[in-house]
This record gives sequence, C-alpha cells and structure tokens, in this order.
Amino acid sequence: MATLPATAETTAGPVKTGPAPLRTRLRALPAGLRLGDLLAVAPFVLFAVMFLLLPMSYLVVQAFQAPDGSPTLENFASLFTPKTLDSFAISIRVSGASAILGALIGLMIALAVIRGRLPSGVRAAVMTFSGVASNFAGIPLAFAFLATLGRLGLVTVILKTVFGIDIYRAGFNLLSFWGLTLTYLYFQIPLMVLIIAPAVDGLKREWSEAAATLGASNWQFWRYVGLPVLWPNLLGTVSLLFANAFGAIATAYALTGSTLNIVPVLLYAQIQGDVLGNRGLGAALALGMVAITALANVIYLVVRTRAERWLK
Repeated sequence: MATLPATAETTAGPVKTGPAPLRTRLRALPAGLRLGDLLAVAPFVLFAVMFLLLPMSYLVVQAFQAPDGSPTLENFASLFTPKTLDSFAISIRVSGASAILGALIGLMIALAVIRGRLPSGVRAAVMTFSGVASNFAGIPLAFAFLATLGRLGLVTVILKTVFGIDIYRAGFNLLSFWGLTLTYLYFQIPLMVLIIAPAVDGLKREWSEAAATLGASNWQFWRYVGLPVLWPNLLGTVSLLFANAFGAIATAYALTGSTLNIVPVLLYAQIQGDVLGNRGLGAALALGMVAITALANVIYLVVRTRAERWLK
C-alpha cells in the first residue's frame, strides 16, 4: 500500500506585521467620532492650552513663589490685608451694581423690541447696536465718557450753562463708584439684550393667549407665568454680567487710574514691573479673580442648562 510522502511542517514563528495603515487606524476611532470633527476642534484645543491652561499653570506656580524664587504662602496671606480686601469689596460692589442694573434695563429693552408693538425694523437696529456696543470698552469708552460727563464734558457744560444744573456740585463724580458703574452700563446693557433675547423669544404667544382666555390680566401673566419662566435665565445672565464687569480693567484704569482701588487696577500695579511691584502677589490676585469669575460662570451655566427645558 503506497504511502503519501511526509509533508514538512513549518517551523517558522508568528508572522510579524508592520504598523497598521493610516486608514485602518482612523477606522479605530471611537464610535461617533470622525477625523474631520477632531481636526475642526483642534485649533480651539490648541488655543485653550496655549492661552488658558499654560498661563494658569504659570500663575499657580508664581503665586507660591517669593521674589527670590523660594516657596512661600505669604502672597495668599497678603490677600487678607485691609487694602486687598477693600479692593475686592469695591470690585464686587461695582460688578454687582452694574450687573443688576444692566439686567433690569436690558430686560425691559428686550421685552419692548421683541414682544412690544414697535416696528419690526426697531428690533434689527437694537440688536445691531447691541452687538457693537457690547464690545465697545477700554480706552475709547473711557474717553467717550470723559468727553461727555467729565468736569468739562459736553453734557456737563450744557446742563450748567443752559439749565443751570451743576451735576458735580450736586455730588456726581465720574471718577467714583457710581461713575464707574454708569460707564460699565454702556456695555452691560447691550450684552444683556443679546443674551436674554432668545429667552424672550421662547415665551410662546399661546401662553399669554391662554392666560387671557382664563381671565388673567397682563400683570398676572407676567407674575405667574412670564417671570417664573425667565427667572433662571435672568439669574444666569446676572452672573455672566457680574463676571464680565469683574474682569474689566482697561476701562477702569483709563477712567479712574488709581483713584478707585479695584482689583484689576491693583493687579496691574503689581505686575507692571516697577520697584513696588510684587509679581507673586499679582499672581495670587489673579487666581482670586479667576476663582470669583469662574464661580459666576458656573452659576450661569448651571442655571442656563436648567432653564433650557422651558424654551424648547
């Protein structure tokens, strides 16, 4: 009986393969992710890392360093001195006053142009102006208010020569708490209009019609329906306006200089590099500002997320 010849068994080891092709590796991305989406957000991630995370890390390191480079907690201890606490108190008061007043005035303007009976072109004009005015700040804004309401400003001179009203003798001072608050309102009110407009649009006409059908007055509709629906958005927007005013420095410094001791001006004095500056204290002040503004923004995001269910 014939036998088949023995077949030599392969003794080679496991087959080695090179790196997977690029197309195969791209297919290994998590489900739902596409390469185009990742490339689209890459510039934002790079920008956030370069101009947010890295500077923040540098501030944290510098806040714990003495002028000679040794580790210290003195910079944070200096945050509780009377001068620093007073600057934080003034900044919080100015930011809070401008945020609350800006929210109230901006809400009334938004309600008038969106739910009022004004011509349709008024809304487009108000929204366009709000988009421009909300970004008009810094030295140009300070100069505009000095030229308008300064001691020799146009409005000040007209009120004094034509109407016999001396606003400075009556107690007004542009380089004071209320003067800076009034200046901040120039960009706080338009910002409020832009942010609250979608929420006002979300108030369905059917709600007011149903309330009127049930015999509710206009006041009752706003008390029991309109304002409760808008309240989360109002609270969140006030938090955002507070953060916006708390971090403003160019307008305050150009308008008041060192007359009003707010945190951004004190911070600038510490890091500008003169012999009296303390960069470690400046870093600690910056971290304190970051903590307060971050808290305000977190409140805004949380409240805004909860309020979105009413606007769908």
